[in-house]
Amino acid sequence: MMENGDVSKIFGENVFNLPTMKARLPKDIYKSLVKTISEGTKLDFEVAEVVANAMKDWAIEKGCTHYTHWFQPMTGLTAEKHDSFIQPTDDKTVIMEFSGKELVMGEPDASSFPSGGLRATFEARGYTAWDPTSFAFIKDHSLYIPTSFVSYTGEVLDKKTPLLRSEAAIDKAAKRVLALFGKNPKRVVAYVGPEQEYFLVDKKLRNQRKDLLLTGRTLFGCKPAKGQEMDDHYFGQIKERVAAFMKEVDEELWKLGVLAKTKHNEVAPAQHEIAPIFSTTNISNDHNQITMEVLKKVADHHGLYCLLHEKPYEGINGSGKHNNWSIGTSDGELLLKPGKKPEQNVQFLLFLAAVIKAVDDYQDILRVSVATAGNDHRLGANEAPPAIISLYLGDQLAAVVEQLKSGHGVKYEQGKLIETGVESLPDIQKDSTDRNRTSPFAFTGNRFEFRAPGSRQSIGGINIVLNTIVAETLTEFADKLEGCSDFPKAALDLAIQTFRDHERIIFNGNGYSDEWVEEAERRGLLNLKTTPDAMPYFKSKKSIDLFRKQGVFTQVEVETRTEIMMEEYNNTLHFEMLTMLEMAKQEILPACLKYTKFVTDDLSSKKALGLDAPKELEKAKQLTSLTEELMADIDTLDVATAAVPDADVYDTGMYYKNTVIPAMDKLRVTADTLETLVAKDYWPFPTYTELLYLV
Repeated sequence: MMENGDVSKIFGENVFNLPTMKARLPKDIYKSLVKTISEGTKLDFEVAEVVANAMKDWAIEKGCTHYTHWFQPMTGLTAEKHDSFIQPTDDKTVIMEFSGKELVMGEPDASSFPSGGLRATFEARGYTAWDPTSFAFIKDHSLYIPTSFVSYTGEVLDKKTPLLRSEAAIDKAAKRVLALFGKNPKRVVAYVGPEQEYFLVDKKLRNQRKDLLLTGRTLFGCKPAKGQEMDDHYFGQIKERVAAFMKEVDEELWKLGVLAKTKHNEVAPAQHEIAPIFSTTNISNDHNQITMEVLKKVADHHGLYCLLHEKPYEGINGSGKHNNWSIGTSDGELLLKPGKKPEQNVQFLLFLAAVIKAVDDYQDILRVSVATAGNDHRLGANEAPPAIISLYLGDQLAAVVEQLKSGHGVKYEQGKLIETGVESLPDIQKDSTDRNRTSPFAFTGNRFEFRAPGSRQSIGGINIVLNTIVAETLTEFADKLEGCSDFPKAALDLAIQTFRDHERIIFNGNGYSDEWVEEAERRGLLNLKTTPDAMPYFKSKKSIDLFRKQGVFTQVEVETRTEIMMEEYNNTLHFEMLTMLEMAKQEILPACLKYTKFVTDDLSSKKALGLDAPKELEKAKQLTSLTEELMADIDTLDVATAAVPDADVYDTGMYYKNTVIPAMDKLRVTADTLETLVAKDYWPFPTYTELLYLV
């Protein structure tokens, strides 16, 4: 338990981190392991044997009886198989042992995870391999060891392995460019700080709704009388129950070494956000998975349920995972920091140009990286960016780029003050850019904020793409610039020419406007509104060539990942469709028939007494008509369900998009209209008002 608010007393107490290693490992073993962690050198098995024993002793002292290789299959979630430390002895007792081999490698069943056809059911063997760059930790009396997950034949079956490959790719490419500036850092790393949005709902209410139980989002429900129109929830006072939940979340995360920094109410009712301090992409990816698990677990302690779906409620904000991404050297230099005079900072301009070119050249697979059935509902609505990928620079930096392109002099205002007009208040120093909430990919000072990812997505896949596309453009730049006689001039000329060649991707305006959709089409930018529209681009020749060249995926790995992502989309729509039909047939329709009978019985009673009841008659007719419409909509969706083609995943996905989703939307509109007419006592499950405000 934390004492006196001093986080340092508990931070990392359940992590086998560097201070713990230093205290428990021999000096030579510690130095060797640190070199592996910091420089990526190959792990010596003798080192692993010593580390395993020390790790086991530490874990047992903290009450652990088991260990698990914690990995991240293509489900986007995490997986774990727990083994105890016990080993039998000759005298029929047990001792607690943990070998280097058990630390370094495990063997879970690979056939039961998504593989895109890569592994048949009878080909079950897979391997987990210890990732020493991500610290082991303790949770629920088990020692968790972060690992990669590969098949018997060597193809990767997870999100961590290709993420590590993409880190190696950007390290290699960026160091080639930095060498031309006379710099030779040990490593170049990509940093990420993922802001995590989520909703809380009372667990008892959630358990009364089949859609929330089975799909994570409401398939029915009309907007409450009061939504987010007043903007009174955003950054508002945190309710006592929620504050207690957040306090426990912070403490649990700090114990696990997660740099939880910020917490606040988000825009929609019952919506909140937690954000960490930046870490390398691999560590941030692991920590974000831990964060999602802790949010779910701690919510249960408080009688709450944490909804991580991208669009749990219709008509109000969905939840994203803003992926703040930057690159820097191991000695602390941020390569996307403009400095006081960015127009003269050729290194910054060259790296900025590389990102701009990467986003333009590979806008298609960047869109695929955030393509899910849930995120399709979110993108382009209620403060989420549109599906059109564009890049925002902000007025000042855009002016620098524009003037460099034109060849005119540059006037860059750095650190201009905002005068408050109140003597007792300090003047505020402006940042170099504003924030654009409608932009998918916005520059925010020394990093880019990729706002398109969905709340429950693993950030692994997103950052695999980001790292790889930027590594590719940096590789191209290095190829062009190495050997130039006048490097500073050649580098500046290349940056300026890149700005000119890729100006179409830069957009500093309102991404929600109809005018932008038309303008984007004129510019030749893609508008891939849904997952089935986007997914084929991931397995295009251009995409396969990119990933193969950068050593991130093989062709087979690209193709199987595309299959897996489409299968996930199809499966999601399938069980949403079936859940919707169950709710409509078994709950909503009976409630509507029962209430209609109540109204018509009342009408008949009044007529029997010779009373006119025009309002009751009108309502009875309306209820009868809408209930018949509901039954027709149920039949339409039933027919669509029966006709789902037994075809390849892409044809099936297009069928769900073009036939099933419109039928679901129509059924929802009718049911939601009926919700406004049927008395609350008759409605079969909690309404939006209850879900959003009884937290």
